[in-house]
Amino acid sequence: MSYDSNQKRVAIYARVSTTEQAEEGYSIDEQIRILKDFCEHEGYFIYDEYVDRGISGKNITGRPSVQRLLADVEKKKFDIVLVWKMNRLARKSLDLMNIVEKLNSKNIAFRSYTEKYETETPTGKLQFQMMAAIAEYERNNIAENVKMGMLARAKEGRWNGGQVLGYDVVELPNDNKKRKETHLVVNEKEANMVRFIFQMYTSGHGYKSIANCINKKGYVTKKGNTFSLNAIKTIVTNPVYAGYIRYNVRRDWNEKRRNNINPDPIIQKAEHEPIITEEMWSIAQSVYKSRSCKPNRVHDGEFPLTGIMRCPVCGAGMVIGRTTNTLKDGTKRVLEYYVCGAWKNKGTLVCRSNGVRTEYADAFVLEKLQRLMRSDNLIKELVKRVNGRNEEMFAPLQREYDLYQKQMKDLENKLSKTFDAYTDELISKAMYADKARNLEEELHRLREQIEPLRKQMAGNTVENVSYEVIKDVLTNFSLAFKKALTREQRKRLYHLIIHKITIGEDRKIESIQLMLNNSILEELKIGADDLSNDESSAPFSILIAI
Repeated sequence: MSYDSNQKRVAIYARVSTTEQAEEGYSIDEQIRILKDFCEHEGYFIYDEYVDRGISGKNITGRPSVQRLLADVEKKKFDIVLVWKMNRLARKSLDLMNIVEKLNSKNIAFRSYTEKYETETPTGKLQFQMMAAIAEYERNNIAENVKMGMLARAKEGRWNGGQVLGYDVVELPNDNKKRKETHLVVNEKEANMVRFIFQMYTSGHGYKSIANCINKKGYVTKKGNTFSLNAIKTIVTNPVYAGYIRYNVRRDWNEKRRNNINPDPIIQKAEHEPIITEEMWSIAQSVYKSRSCKPNRVHDGEFPLTGIMRCPVCGAGMVIGRTTNTLKDGTKRVLEYYVCGAWKNKGTLVCRSNGVRTEYADAFVLEKLQRLMRSDNLIKELVKRVNGRNEEMFAPLQREYDLYQKQMKDLENKLSKTFDAYTDELISKAMYADKARNLEEELHRLREQIEPLRKQMAGNTVENVSYEVIKDVLTNFSLAFKKALTREQRKRLYHLIIHKITIGEDRKIESIQLMLNNSILEELKIGADDLSNDESSAPFSILIAI
């Protein structure tokens, strides 16, 4: 349908998590169909559809389509935001009200298909706020009841769900369709792997030695990945292998994630069969405690390029590695390198060290940036390259972006087919939840990888960037860098302006890619205390190589 200037432009937003599909039976496609029918009946023009598939509504930052919607709100691209139900947009009443307040500031209306109210009048606002508060209260109440139930199950020694290496999670017959009962059954092939890990650990091997050994043997994790140091640590400190249930290790996970460790988690003798003996478990914990007591070695020096320098073989971020050389006079000298993070974390099976001396890399990058900041001719040449569309840089980005898009579309189709199989009763609810969870994890990984690419591709659409703008960014970076007093401040400035550093097979730096945009310009102005110019520059976002 073509757009008539007298029509209201509508942005449709739809979201559903996997759990909600399994419990309630409504899908993204059904939400979209209902909202499209409503728009057609009301004579609205559908500007665009914003869809988050298989994503929880507990926060808005991790939802790409919500972020795209809010960006289009700023540009006033539509007149109404329409949802099937208001908790599709946000579950927290504060988040919901903040979004609606932003919509109101742009004269954009908010409509819910199932909840008949409007937000433009005082009465409508009151009704909306009450509905949002009640919805959040119900959600919190349900979450608290679920948590209490899971705590009770843990205290009875019953498994609360989730995959664990060495066991298969088997669904038990249960009359209560709303609550799944599961039990751990030993997977003998994986159990032998777990026993081997414990034998190595209790014999004195460290995490890296174990990871390197089992990766070379071809062992993989439950998800088919190679073993990292953290994966080994998780196994040797998990009491489930000795026949115990451990629960509530981290409190308020949804809000504080890994930062709220419970000093007194529930540890209860469990119903499932142990994989290792109590004796081996006790030895493993004694080894762990003895190693944990050793203080970490402290090394002076600043390493600002960790994370932004990339391995030339696998593309992983590079981290600090050290070797100690003994000189002829007997003194020892510590040499520091940027090394492949995948190699350091998982061993030689996944990559090589590909070390680059920190002295060389740090000095090279600083000298390159300083030379650019001092030379007007270099800045003018840089602007010329940007405005001439550096095809050599963006062509591979476009190919990579298209590949990710195709992979995401394939995964979304698989997720849709899996849900269809569940609704047609071809697979069980437990099998659906397991398959959907794996697909969602893969989708989440792809979304994280495609987002910076999307921003870079958006940067390639800028028509012209002026010499003055680039000069302004680099000047303020120079001022802020001179004022930085600590190595943490200097490292943050590097990470603010440098997108990526690539190195060649000869272990020499090939390119330094800078990301420049309005937000970086403003932050650098604040960092340099340069607030004399209050006028905002035109929006820009560019990726350049020096």
